[in-house]
Amino acid sequence: MSLTFHWFLPTNGDSRHVVGGGHGTPATAFGRNRTPTVAYLSQIARAAEDLGFVGVLTPTGAWCEDAWLTTAMVSRHTERLKFLVAFRPGFVSPTLAAQMASTFQRQTGGRLLLNVVTGGESHEQRAYGDFLDKDARYRRTGEFLQIVRDLWEGKTVDLSGEHLQVEDARLARVPDPVPEVYFGGSSPIAGEIAARHVDVYLTWGEPPAQVAEKIAWVRGLAAKEGRTVRFGIRLHVITRDTAEQAWTEAHKLLDGFDPDTVKSVQAGLARSESEGQRRMLALHGGNREDLEIHPNLWAGIGLVRGGAGTALVGSHDEVAERIKEYHALGIDEFVLSGYPHLEEAYWFGEGVLPRLAAQGLWQHPFAPTSTPAAQVPFTS
Repeated sequence: MSLTFHWFLPTNGDSRHVVGGGHGTPATAFGRNRTPTVAYLSQIARAAEDLGFVGVLTPTGAWCEDAWLTTAMVSRHTERLKFLVAFRPGFVSPTLAAQMASTFQRQTGGRLLLNVVTGGESHEQRAYGDFLDKDARYRRTGEFLQIVRDLWEGKTVDLSGEHLQVEDARLARVPDPVPEVYFGGSSPIAGEIAARHVDVYLTWGEPPAQVAEKIAWVRGLAAKEGRTVRFGIRLHVITRDTAEQAWTEAHKLLDGFDPDTVKSVQAGLARSESEGQRRMLALHGGNREDLEIHPNLWAGIGLVRGGAGTALVGSHDEVAERIKEYHALGIDEFVLSGYPHLEEAYWFGEGVLPRLAAQGLWQHPFAPTSTPAAQVPFTS
């Protein structure tokens, strides 16, 4: 089985510095270095497609551009790339969401994937008119996914739930293929929702031992539901020809972290209700020292960015070995990013993917035979 790699569309802006934001914190000023225009995002998307990434993740929230609209526009500039669209169930009716997904599938030739984000920050949810607490939001997500999945199967749905109610709901045209659902969450109720409804469970880039615990937890819950779930991981990457070059880049990013910005971001993230965000913060504790928390796993990104806060840093060979280490635990999909996203896509795609291809762990998804990038490792 070939590993699956996705890249990231920085709809909050891009830079040679880390663009902060997420989980209730605003995007940092560096996000204005390369504004998230359709033209620039399409450059990244086309590069990802050519290099062999299956899809691109787009975030959701007040700190970035709307994922649905942006990906619909960018899709016109690509041919085969899929779009892992993040959205929050509480902001749109399940019937409308099912219809939107069905339309997206038809208009793009089946290139939609859905990343369901329940929403970990009550103050941000309230800005959108959602006043449920965190556990209630997860229960609503369960009802939402039940309705959407039934509609995608062509059923007429009547449901009177705790939070959602639909009557005689149905779609005129069902999506073909049905979009796969991606989902992440570290709280007990998040695990229950994942076990019942999702195709791929995503975790942020924690050290392998912690990732192994999460996989075992969700796998066990899914087995009780008579289901199986695939697993993915969300990481940044800084990969170069040599480890020294890669760590030099990481230290450049760290040197660009203004102490006042770090203090402000950490204070904001400390108020997060997200269990996953709490686990991210615990990896570095707001401290600039000892940020390599596992060989080639660097927690520095999380000093100024909410959500995914760790990066794989090292030579192409070292990063490939860390990917193999996570794969051995059960991770089959990798959702990656790097600053700036255009250049880092090439460093990873031309440096790491050929090494994985040579070991039979990856093949270019859009080529019937090996591409030049899968045959000749990139060197500078």
